[in-house]
Amino acid sequence: MKVKYSTIHISSVAILLLLYATHASAQISPPGLGKANTAFWLALGLRQPLDTAGKITSLTYVGIGRTSNPTRDADPFHNQAILVLNQEFYHQYRKNREFSYALSYRRQNSYEEAYPYHSADPAFEQEFRLYGRYAMSTAIGRLKWKNTLRQEFRKFFMPDFKTGEENYQFRTRIKSQLSMPLSGANHPKLSGSAELLFSISKEHEPQQWTRFGYRETRFTVYYTTHPMHLPFTLDIGYMNDLLGTGHNLTDVHYLAIDIIWERKKH
Repeated sequence: MKVKYSTIHISSVAILLLLYATHASAQISPPGLGKANTAFWLALGLRQPLDTAGKITSLTYVGIGRTSNPTRDADPFHNQAILVLNQEFYHQYRKNREFSYALSYRRQNSYEEAYPYHSADPAFEQEFRLYGRYAMSTAIGRLKWKNTLRQEFRKFFMPDFKTGEENYQFRTRIKSQLSMPLSGANHPKLSGSAELLFSISKEHEPQQWTRFGYRETRFTVYYTTHPMHLPFTLDIGYMNDLLGTGHNLTDVHYLAIDIIWERKKH
């Protein structure tokens, strides 16, 4: 689905996000799954402290993503899209300062762009990803405002681990988040974010660099709760992924759910 968004529309979404809002224990946001109408993301994770002060934490998760066909339907469960294995470490070295680093493996399926959208050849691409993140947060009344800079190195492989058309990529992500606690026994929270993504890639065939530039924008809104006082965090959210610009803009709508086991240090 290609939609031409006006400046007023995008500004309205950004203002809406600024009225709502993220907490230090952020959601596991969906990865980009390419062109589709709708998509679904489910992640199961384990978060645990690695020191007695609780300043160093580990987040381990596995996630799956599914998508609709690019133009024929709106069923977000139609096609298997991605499998993600992710390990990240966080270090809150000051009250409002944090950095993290991570290693990730991703297997993303490929489909033909024309109906009936069979699996492409090759059927999937593999990716190993290293990234680091630096975050600063501040309190604004009841709200918490967090700004993040994330730098990624992405290495791509074919199913047989040979190099494909794209060899590797450097990607920069700039994200702004806000969170607001809600009243309730389960300590619910409403949160939202806006993220800009820029990248440059080294192609394998032909061997040349692409131009560094803007690629996409991702908007998210999440509801977070801790059901029945169990040691789990449940996040239910929506993401709007805007790929490209102008007449080449593709608009993808995501339903996202993640469940994180909050393991305490004994």
